[in-house]
Amino acid sequence: MTRAERKCPICRKPTVAEHRPFCSTRCRDRDLLKWLDDGYSLPGPSAPRDIDEED
Repeated sequence: MTRAERKCPICRKPTVAEHRPFCSTRCRDRDLLKWLDDGYSLPGPSAPRDIDEED
């Protein structure tokens, strides 16, 4: 039985062991930027605001 080749979740090219699960540094960095810019989110209710936070 052969194992299916994994593809990069950003560009869908074959992955490279050095950057797994991505194909390159570029795709790895794009994914990190998406996390940092709140591009990914989990379903559910919004988090409550802090009481100490000023409007």
